[in-house]
Amino acid sequence: MNDSCNLIAIDNIDAYNKLYGFETLHPLVSVVDLAQAKHQVNHATFRYDVYALWLKNGLQCTLHYGRRTYDYQEGTIVSFAPGQVVRVDMTDEQLSTPTRALGLLFHPDLLAGTPLGKAIATYHFFDYDSAESLHLSERERALITDTLHSIAQEMEMPVDKHSQTILTDRIKLILDYCQRFYDRQFITRHKENSDTLAAFERNIKDYFEQGTAMQSGLPSVAYFADKACLSPGYFGDMIRKETGLSAKLYIQQHILALSKQLLLDQSQSITQVADQLGFQYPQHFSRFFKKLTGMTPKAYREN
Repeated sequence: MNDSCNLIAIDNIDAYNKLYGFETLHPLVSVVDLAQAKHQVNHATFRYDVYALWLKNGLQCTLHYGRRTYDYQEGTIVSFAPGQVVRVDMTDEQLSTPTRALGLLFHPDLLAGTPLGKAIATYHFFDYDSAESLHLSERERALITDTLHSIAQEMEMPVDKHSQTILTDRIKLILDYCQRFYDRQFITRHKENSDTLAAFERNIKDYFEQGTAMQSGLPSVAYFADKACLSPGYFGDMIRKETGLSAKLYIQQHILALSKQLLLDQSQSITQVADQLGFQYPQHFSRFFKKLTGMTPKAYREN
């Protein structure tokens, strides 16, 4: 099956299962083995309206996520949240062999009223780019695979009052494992992350020294994440792991230090200082400064 033009909306579990020829055992959750798919979909763009997590065991797929292209490597997990758009492309050679990938898809409605429903926003890796996917050891892949199989077995049971709890608990177990692996990955990439942090500091400095703030306003986390070729979610988590501060607060601390330095120059008015820092209005600068220091810019200058 080939779809080179249309956007394919995966807005429910049955829609995905029909696309690849899988049987729908539960309306809100599915565990699929793409090697068993009856249909293949290539050169297609998907919009996920469900959560999806893929464990890849081969080299037969290239993902296009946002502006990035990623060769989906063996032994990795990549995940998508509702609202994300992904394009999949395979070569003729890749199409000739079965796609070795296990997938877990679940609809947000499955989480309603469950502990996982309250905690799902804490799993930041759903917002990471494909290039920031999770790399697993052979033992860890086996752990995830076994848990996926246990979910598949539960889906074959008759639906009763316990089904939702058992399914969401096992899905939560997989997500907790992934969170553990990601936390470890931030540690094992400390050297690379330290280099990214150093570049982040240089980029903040350049943003103000080169006058970008006066032209474009206050910098955002997304701006610096883009400079680092990382998604805002991954970039923010990496900065927090390296510094103990959120990326937003890290930027604010730099702006505060620079504002104190500029306020010591009596030749500039507070309005000029605010403009140089990228604040649209002087009163916004005053509120920002007072929130972080407990005093207004005027009081700081006089003291």
